[in-house]
Amino acid sequence: MTGRMITKAERFRLEKTDSCTILTIKNPWQGARDVELVYYLVNRTSQSFHYDDTSRIIRVPIKRIICTSTTHIAMISALGEEASIAGVSGTKYIYNESVAKRIRIGLIPEIGYDAGIDNELILKIAPDLLIMYGIGGEGEGYTAKLREMGIKVMFDADYLENDPLGKAEWIKLFGALYCKENISDSIFTSISVSYEQLKEQIAGKIKNRPSVLLGLPFKDTWYISPGNSYISRLIDDAGGRYLWNDIKSSVSMPYSLENVYLQSAKAEFWLNTGSVNSKSEIAAFDPRLKAIESFKNGNLYNNNKRMSPGGGNDYWESGTINPHVILKDIACILHPELFENYDLVYYKKIE
Repeated sequence: MTGRMITKAERFRLEKTDSCTILTIKNPWQGARDVELVYYLVNRTSQSFHYDDTSRIIRVPIKRIICTSTTHIAMISALGEEASIAGVSGTKYIYNESVAKRIRIGLIPEIGYDAGIDNELILKIAPDLLIMYGIGGEGEGYTAKLREMGIKVMFDADYLENDPLGKAEWIKLFGALYCKENISDSIFTSISVSYEQLKEQIAGKIKNRPSVLLGLPFKDTWYISPGNSYISRLIDDAGGRYLWNDIKSSVSMPYSLENVYLQSAKAEFWLNTGSVNSKSEIAAFDPRLKAIESFKNGNLYNNNKRMSPGGGNDYWESGTINPHVILKDIACILHPELFENYDLVYYKKIE
């Protein structure tokens, strides 16, 4: 048995044996502790593999797949396997143009979410695999009936990875599903090299680390990403200083608007401002926000430059496998002198 080299991702591992690839997904939803889901990826030409729980056997390469997260679409697309997508959750939120076109002409149906998932439609689609985006353990319950009916269901935890490269490394899981391991390894190596070189270049040239505020309040609560989060890592690697960098947590932390306002009044930059497209929309949340330094000096940027007509954000889709591009965007915002004449890809200035 040999382990396929996983260098950054913490939530899955792959082990190659003579008869199959053993895939282990670790703690695949928020709050999971010591949960390991094991799947056996068996070549569809093999007749010799036997395991008591046949729901754990997935025949590869995958021919038909149902996706419940746009990140799955980005990974599958990178491998050139978009034609295998046979159903999705959230059709209107998909940015990928070729997949969106197949949705528009009726080739890819909407299968619903969580408790509203359409079991009859899924049975009709008859996928080789339904890949689930698990927010909580209740997802196991939603899919129990499907497993009883012979549908193969896998939980994906890419969104829980805190390292930007760890999130991108999930392309290796899809490489195993499509028997394209060499291609997925090559793609990830290219992403990783680009990211690390850019990170090193930034670190060697910056003279200061401007402070960064993230997000917007929801009603009267501001959910703050902890200092060990995906976006905090990106800000640090891009030469910024995230205001809550020293706080560690596995989930976003609820703060009062007043608390955040007091801590961020001098924030030099303000990023990832929800769905807003103008300063007036931010001011509408609370007039006090206009007094924050980055609001006054115009250093406001949102990660919603690439949006689908239905409101899907490509930052959360293709951005998953383009952490090096997101890194360059943020570095260009914080240190524009580093990349002159660079056009932001996922970010835009909020006026």
